[in-house]
Amino acid sequence: MVRDPSLGSVEEVVEKVKDHAFCNRRLGVIDLHARDYAFEPARAGGFLRNGGRLYIDAVGSHEEYATPECLDFDDIVLYDRAGRELLQNILDDMGITEAVSFHNNAIDHFGGHTFGCHENYLVQIEDRFFTDALSDLLPFLATRQIFAGAGRVGGHRLTRPSSKSNIMTLGEHEVDYVWVSNFYGVEIDPTVNFQLSQRADHIVKTISSRVRFNRAIINPKWDNYYNYSNLHRLHILFGESNMSEYATYLKIGTTSLVLDLIEENCAPRNTELLDPIDTLRSVSRDPSYRWIVRLRNGRTISAVDIQRLYLEASLKKMGGHDAKTDRLLREWEKILDDLERDPLSTSDRLDWSAKRVLYQQYIDEENISWQDDSLQSLDLEYHNLNPRVSIHAALEDSGMMPRVTEEKSVGYAVVNPPNNTRAFGRGMVVSKLLANPSTRYVIDWDAIYLEKNRQMDLKNPFHTYEREARLIKL
Repeated sequence: MVRDPSLGSVEEVVEKVKDHAFCNRRLGVIDLHARDYAFEPARAGGFLRNGGRLYIDAVGSHEEYATPECLDFDDIVLYDRAGRELLQNILDDMGITEAVSFHNNAIDHFGGHTFGCHENYLVQIEDRFFTDALSDLLPFLATRQIFAGAGRVGGHRLTRPSSKSNIMTLGEHEVDYVWVSNFYGVEIDPTVNFQLSQRADHIVKTISSRVRFNRAIINPKWDNYYNYSNLHRLHILFGESNMSEYATYLKIGTTSLVLDLIEENCAPRNTELLDPIDTLRSVSRDPSYRWIVRLRNGRTISAVDIQRLYLEASLKKMGGHDAKTDRLLREWEKILDDLERDPLSTSDRLDWSAKRVLYQQYIDEENISWQDDSLQSLDLEYHNLNPRVSIHAALEDSGMMPRVTEEKSVGYAVVNPPNNTRAFGRGMVVSKLLANPSTRYVIDWDAIYLEKNRQMDLKNPFHTYEREARLIKL
């Protein structure tokens, strides 16, 4: 958000932030080549010293941060938090914090847009079994919002683009509609006061290769970035931007365990949903928090009990495997127990319930309704990255919301990669290139090309490539 027009348009400010990160703060090296001529042209962003990426997505002209590859779900929480700190530090450094803010959320209440927090997992599922495997995953993904939902005030419903009540305007740039075959409009749904998910109202497919106006739970990615020894990148679109580190930890950790079950053919049976898209919305919008869903076999079951089936299978297969897994299993069980006993008792850990309790207090104190515009402002400020004004940061500071990370570790992760994946070697090379700015280069997730025909392959995501990076002389 840009509150001072003299700084330029939103697109211009986003560009300035990106340039400051690479040219002034030297947090990474900018792309000299076009990764995608439509969506990521040359100099749209680049790889960071921590092994991740910062870049401008041409669709919507917004800043995107991608974490480096991580082996540990604690590391994912750390590097996700590092990305937030990195962006806020840039605003502070530029001296524009009072006029510009980044918001780590997934909805534009009055504009009708949504933007996801995408998750990528390395999975070993043969192509011929991929569709069957996803049918085992969808019940989990559709119901995990009971602890992973970011929460939102109000609701949207999809409509015709020409509808008089459509609030979403079509973009001005041709790139916004590359490969778009369907358009829809968005209306404000006054029947919804509050819901668990910011994204559920906008998901129209279970699986789709097109991500705009055809949003799906899963977006297949048949690329070579993560392709190693019959392993594939599973790209989940139905993710949300959690501010709670605990919710992020549960979201990533439990999803990883469920994918382990699917790889081992140990996922719970008879959980196939009658309609995954309808389940997303009904669970998100259920004001009773009973979250009853219908299965394809005709049975009904609560979202909590679906999650328990996956938990029980994980306990049986992976319980006692290591201390971190056992801790995750305990937290998964505890959150399900608390959600079943009293959903709002989780407001000290989960985003959606923290918001629900906080907003109800505000409504009672101000004697207003859920339709009051000030609630949308609160909803946005919960996700503000600026800790001096963020509602979520205030909850953390007061001890009302736990942290998984430590501030010292976050600062380290802003400029240092994890030491147990190929991101380590990539980060080392990025640092060497920063020290030798005249060197020409091309960097990608799975390879680095340097002038004089030198190449460093990063095919194995489990190898650090430390030795190979040290041998590079610039």
